[in-house]
Amino acid sequence: MSLRLIFMGTPDFAVPTLLELAARGHDIVTVYTRAPRLAGRGLELQPTPVEREARRLSLPIHTLQTLKDAAAQHAFSAHGADAAVVVAYGLLLPKPILDAPRLGCFNVHASLLPRWRGAAPINRAILAGDPETGVTIMKMDEGLDTGPIAMQEPIAIAPDLTAGELHDALARLGADLMLRALAAAERGSLQLTPQPQTGVTYAEKISNSETRLDWTKPWKEVHDRIRGLSPFPGAWFEIGDLRVKALRSTKGEGRGTPGTVLDSNLTIACGDGAVRLSHVQRAGKQPMASEEFLRGMQIKTGTRVN
Repeated sequence: MSLRLIFMGTPDFAVPTLLELAARGHDIVTVYTRAPRLAGRGLELQPTPVEREARRLSLPIHTLQTLKDAAAQHAFSAHGADAAVVVAYGLLLPKPILDAPRLGCFNVHASLLPRWRGAAPINRAILAGDPETGVTIMKMDEGLDTGPIAMQEPIAIAPDLTAGELHDALARLGADLMLRALAAAERGSLQLTPQPQTGVTYAEKISNSETRLDWTKPWKEVHDRIRGLSPFPGAWFEIGDLRVKALRSTKGEGRGTPGTVLDSNLTIACGDGAVRLSHVQRAGKQPMASEEFLRGMQIKTGTRVN
């Protein structure tokens, strides 16, 4: 059963859904994504991950700055789509866009709505120490992630799982769940459930002020910050004048003054307990295991980090 679809997405998280829709034979009439941006040392225009895949699939591409003007809305409606699939697109969809496809606009959201509406649900779930999160397929309305729920599926958050690993797992799950939701919508069997009014939380964008590690916090909070910001933007600390990103950690043994290196395994004391850093990244260098990092750095037990 093939549907005529508009795909709207921008980052890596959206790519698995685009690829699965194409692989299952759906007719993707066009792809909407954000415009290329200057990036890299050469400040060259870099297409979004979705644009790169759309070009590889020879799909038409739109990189609009807004969907609010009448011309953009008319062009969108003229595609005659059965549905629009939206995955981290980055622009708000006004009502004429939402109403244009026959079945509506369906969104892959990386949380169990209504928990973690907003921009950074994957990071926020780990930062909060949540034991599970998941994917929601939502029929979109004009609110911020407020539309009725079409499907949900949970996934456990393992104690040492990083945001990057959770991102990849949820992207794959979201692609599978969207395929199931579209099939049900076409059969007329998709049931939509209004979101609960209780349990609403908002996943604000990660600010720069949140990325520096505070060793006076309990070890679990420090550990969750490290994995919740790994690999990007990365939680960091300083040894002398050297800035280091902490990419992976586990519970460490021992106690001491917060910020003190406790052993030769890069275990660092926190306000309560300690964390052992297993993978780090020096500024301007590639990620590395702590053993490799320590071979190039003479860090003695008792050293203080900031």
